[in-house]
Amino acid sequence: MLPLMSNIKTKLIAGTVAVALIATSAAPAFAFGKDEQNMLKGALGVLLLGAIMRDANHHKHEQQQQPVYRQPVYYEDQPRPRPPVYQPPVQSYYNTPAAMAFNAYSGDERLRIQSTLANYGYYRGRVDGNFGPGTYQALTAYATQSGKMSMLETRGGAFGLMDGLLY
Repeated sequence: MLPLMSNIKTKLIAGTVAVALIATSAAPAFAFGKDEQNMLKGALGVLLLGAIMRDANHHKHEQQQQPVYRQPVYYEDQPRPRPPVYQPPVQSYYNTPAAMAFNAYSGDERLRIQSTLANYGYYRGRVDGNFGPGTYQALTAYATQSGKMSMLETRGGAFGLMDGLLY
């Protein structure tokens, strides 16, 4: 509702109440008894109070505004947040082509692969024939140094790299 309309409405209600109070106080005493006059005053007071409360509730609902998004202000000394960057999910060591190829060898061959990597200085763990992060890091370091990193992307390439360590 427009502010002008609510102002007029308020003045109209106040004027009606004022006329009602003047009329009841000026009414002849013999027209109504004291009880009737008090009842009429109470009824008008309840009506007035109800109108005031309805008007206040109406204004309260009008004043509630929807939230508004405001662009944050960044100053020169504040770094701007970077948008999120998609990163592919991290692959487990145990699901790589290198792990599948390594585990396809016999236990004795796996021990020899780890021993060869240890002799070359890439593997620093216990030579136990089990594939884990240490074996994976040793294989990737060896493949990177020898220029054969792309071989670890496929199972066949991983077999070729590890065959080179065995024979």
